[in-house]
Amino acid sequence: MYSMKLHPATQIIVWCVLVAAMQFLKSGSLLSVTGFVLLAAFILARHKLMQLLRRTRWIMLSLWLIYAYTTPGDALFELPLAPTVEGLQEGGLQMMRLMAALAGLAILLDRLHRQQLIAGLYSLFAPLQYLGLSRERLAVRLALTLHYAEVAMLRSVSWRESLRSLDIGSQNPATESKTMVLPIARFTLADLLLLFISMLLFWQAV
Repeated sequence: MYSMKLHPATQIIVWCVLVAAMQFLKSGSLLSVTGFVLLAAFILARHKLMQLLRRTRWIMLSLWLIYAYTTPGDALFELPLAPTVEGLQEGGLQMMRLMAALAGLAILLDRLHRQQLIAGLYSLFAPLQYLGLSRERLAVRLALTLHYAEVAMLRSVSWRESLRSLDIGSQNPATESKTMVLPIARFTLADLLLLFISMLLFWQAV
């Protein structure tokens, strides 16, 4: 069985930092980072990456067109309904951000099975216990939501069936009554070093 060297919470944080940092990168840096993350995902989680990109291709195209036709600027060509150059550029940047986020998510989901994902969220939600909230219930619900969303996204079904499967999964009593043993791990020096590097890179991006 695959042995995790990094704490699941560390990997979740690194993905969140990646998504947040992408919002501040300029076009040149954004293109480089997106290319690097896509290459890493293609090597480490090729199958899941291709599934995620294939299932979100229409979302990305719609996002690009929305920016192209709603962003003020110079028209690409002389027609009443023409996209703007600035809109096409901004839409392209948003598409790169989305692809980088999906590539990072593909790596994350490929490395973490469901119990590890819940264990990572369980560790991250530790402060909530001081507010009187159940981090166990919140971690399980969020992880199961992500799991069902991933399943719905990767399956070749219509959007209505995807929404129906999400609703059934969230209301299934059997899901609520299952007992799950979490592989709780300890943070190591490698985790702290990676988190420090991630925060440093995020600071540079901002």
